[in-house]
Amino acid sequence: MRSFLTSIAVIFLSLTLGLPLTVTAAAQDASTAPSLSPAQQDQVKSIVRQYLIEHPEVIREAIEALQAREEQSKQQTQADALKAHADAVFRDPGAPVAGNPIGDVTIVEFFDYRCPYCKRVAEPLRDLLKSDPGIRLVFKEFPILSEDSALAAQAALAANKQGKYLEFHQALMAHKGAYDEAILRQIATGVGIDADRMLADMKDPIGRASIAANRDLADALQINSTPTFVIGDEVIAGAIPIEDMVKLIKKARGS
Repeated sequence: MRSFLTSIAVIFLSLTLGLPLTVTAAAQDASTAPSLSPAQQDQVKSIVRQYLIEHPEVIREAIEALQAREEQSKQQTQADALKAHADAVFRDPGAPVAGNPIGDVTIVEFFDYRCPYCKRVAEPLRDLLKSDPGIRLVFKEFPILSEDSALAAQAALAANKQGKYLEFHQALMAHKGAYDEAILRQIATGVGIDADRMLADMKDPIGRASIAANRDLADALQINSTPTFVIGDEVIAGAIPIEDMVKLIKKARGS
């Protein structure tokens, strides 16, 4: 009886909240959404309204089931996209790399220099590279928060031409506040970069094209926040604890 009424509750939610009709396992018995007349819809609403008053947890169950299904669908879409775009994700020759260039595990990070969560994970990630010599870290400049995020990303890619990407990247992550040319010049000089050359190289359209390609890649992978990591065949959003990242690395190694 409860299973039947739960299915009816799902129909009610679809009519009142615009949710899909097949959001719970109980509703999966029907392969297509039922077609109800206006009178039947009123009857369903009347029946379910009383049932929901007595069992309000049904709404939570239906919404949780919907969220779980959407997350499962997203994970499958991301897994398919990773296979289709593996070269761009893991083997882009223009992407800066830290750690072991021939490491047995690759971590890909999509980040923004104005993102506080990216800054929070930067130092632990640097320590992880020191403690695990088998990690290859690929940086994907993904400035989505502000115009000066994009400016900092262009400067970092220009610094890469001088072989100083990692030093400049770490200094940018340590910086608190906005970025402009004066600040970028100061940070660059502090890590031994020819600031004049860097500012000139920032005008190179290749840098902007690289950032645009990263944005397209993020769209394909349904990445819309920073930081987001790709480890093995998994896409993980957020500044996850390093111990969780270590578990994912072990999983990617098959150990």
